[in-house]
Amino acid sequence: MFRTACMLIGALALTGCAVTPMPSTAYLPPGAFFSNADNDLMAINTAAWAWANPARTHGNLVNATLAVMAVEYLGGQLTSSPYWSWMSPLTKLDMQRARDEVRATVGIAPNAPSQAVVDALIQFSRGPNEATAARVMTPPVFTLPPQEVVARLDNLPYLPLVGQATSMASAQQFPGGNNSMLMP
Repeated sequence: MFRTACMLIGALALTGCAVTPMPSTAYLPPGAFFSNADNDLMAINTAAWAWANPARTHGNLVNATLAVMAVEYLGGQLTSSPYWSWMSPLTKLDMQRARDEVRATVGIAPNAPSQAVVDALIQFSRGPNEATAARVMTPPVFTLPPQEVVARLDNLPYLPLVGQATSMASAQQFPGGNNSMLMP
């Protein structure tokens, strides 16, 4: 009996030590958000601003693309970068879930590497037209035809989980919760 109990405790201890793999994380080149500001802060501010109200992206492919790109980037960056160690683990998890929801909404493959998604979105944000969409919004990264992806970007719905995750990240972007850099 004692031996069985020890084996059970040992097995439970080992399962608690399982390592959770880091989420796919992209790199953003300088100026990805049309600014010289820090990309991490621009991503947080862009996402919080854009996902708070669908009217901010409706009919504006550049703003919508940047909003999707911000969530895509933050879904990995907040968890993998030691810079964000003070941010709540729940906020980081919510941002990963928000990325999954945005991917499903826009037509991005759930298993697409984040860098491939970000690269396509950057290219599209620089020239949001049918020709660019046909060139960069292709399988296996995108699951829908380019014109459907563009139509969804053009009319992003309100996604409560995404709004909550981006708002929480915004509130926690500085140690102690000082958030003085929100976009107008």
